[in-house]
Amino acid sequence: MSVYDILSQTQRQRVSDGVTLPVLNGCEVASQKLVLVWPQLGDFDSLEYAWWLQREMPRLKDKGIAVRAVGIGDRNSGQQFCTYTGFPADWLFVDPQADLHRQLDLYSGLSLQVPRLKPGQTAWLNLMLMCAGIGSPGTLAEVFRGYRGDRKAPQLIDDDEVVRAAPLPPLRGSSFQFAGGKGFQRPFELATLRLRNMTEVLSRWQTYVPNATYLTQRGGTFLFDSQGKLLYEHRDSGILGFAKDKHYPLSFLSEV
Repeated sequence: MSVYDILSQTQRQRVSDGVTLPVLNGCEVASQKLVLVWPQLGDFDSLEYAWWLQREMPRLKDKGIAVRAVGIGDRNSGQQFCTYTGFPADWLFVDPQADLHRQLDLYSGLSLQVPRLKPGQTAWLNLMLMCAGIGSPGTLAEVFRGYRGDRKAPQLIDDDEVVRAAPLPPLRGSSFQFAGGKGFQRPFELATLRLRNMTEVLSRWQTYVPNATYLTQRGGTFLFDSQGKLLYEHRDSGILGFAKDKHYPLSFLSEV
């Protein structure tokens, strides 16, 4: 079956009301359908992707794009995710055991097996190795980009915005000018947003990750036209690999 056929037949629990529905419910009249299959809802990639979608929400609405996301977790995970990111709970569905990810043949991540370790412990070990770049191409380069800045990427934090990312003190966006200027992604700007995400997840770990077995599972992005024709797809190859264009993850919306 095609990707669209699989998604058309997939039903999952919707975060907003707990009802099990087709994940494409309500997308019938949309000019385009953007379907995001996310890893754990407490994963760096899921949180960062949701941040970009919030940033581009007016553009998505202007283009008539219906957005649906399926993330690994349970309804509690999804509710906390939406509270933190602002992602609409009507658009988010949960897949506790990553069944859809396997159906779509998305990258399951590093899968080294260690005798006598439980599945969750094995997943933790593999996740740590992936964070070090093993079985996760491009991860270290993307981590370093968050610290050194990126003149090809837009400014991420408004000058008057205050970012709270413990253990750092509250930082006003204008303070990043001292690291290099304004109008582009400044040094430490992206790293600060990622630190804020990490603080959020670690403080509510059991909520975001009720089952650690699927920690290494990666996701994918699929954009369809109104008839279900696949216009764009991206399959994540590693941690922080949720976008082909690292400078501007949603640039594909202008290319189709």
